[in-house]
Amino acid sequence: MSRREEGQSAVYYGSVAHRRLKPKRHFLRYSLFQLLIDLDELETLDGRLRLLSVGRFNLFSIHEKDFGPDGLGTLKERLLDLADREGIALGPDATIRSMTMPRLLGYAFNPLTVHFCYAADKRLAAILYEVHNTFGERHIYALPVDASAALPITQTCAKAFHVSPFLPMDLAYDFIVHPPKDDFSIAIRDRDRDGLVLTATMAMKRRPLTDRELLRQFIAFPLMTLKVIAGIHYEALRLWLKGLKIFRHPGTAN
Repeated sequence: MSRREEGQSAVYYGSVAHRRLKPKRHFLRYSLFQLLIDLDELETLDGRLRLLSVGRFNLFSIHEKDFGPDGLGTLKERLLDLADREGIALGPDATIRSMTMPRLLGYAFNPLTVHFCYAADKRLAAILYEVHNTFGERHIYALPVDASAALPITQTCAKAFHVSPFLPMDLAYDFIVHPPKDDFSIAIRDRDRDGLVLTATMAMKRRPLTDRELLRQFIAFPLMTLKVIAGIHYEALRLWLKGLKIFRHPGTAN
């Protein structure tokens, strides 16, 4: 099957690394895979693949309600509406491709989903970084991409959403992104007033989105989504044992 017949959706596999520099050094790395889903191809994918379903249970599944802001409409419609509210006019002919983990046997936890938004002229016009925490909350950083931007795309914003109890709110994020083609990579740098606190990097390679490839990834990562959430709590225990300060959720009363 050619890439044109496959569409733009694909499997990406690789690894994630986190390196904390202060107040204590800490490092972790793990392998994973993700799916790049062209939101215009959801219906086609649901009909073409046996191991991936949209909106219903399967070995792997995509549920639009798992992503984006709350509200009515499809995921694409809600993301376009969010971008418009943030002053990023993409228009109804825009294309959105989302890099994320699917549900595995009905369960998923996505610390980060990256929505790549392409204007009608195929230019990458915005990147929406959707962050989920273990409190069941989500937040989307919607950042425009300048038409003259060169690779890698570099974007910066202030932290506005509580994620790790071992990181304060008074931070800034730098995103350094090579959008998905044959390869995909992203680096996120957390900075405080005195410099770099933590870096998180992801580097991945493209594979075709087929049932054979999905089965191969399932064999390689049979409990991937459970390992992600288990890994978050395990690393939190390690950080606590190192004596790192805990920052309470801003919404928690004293």
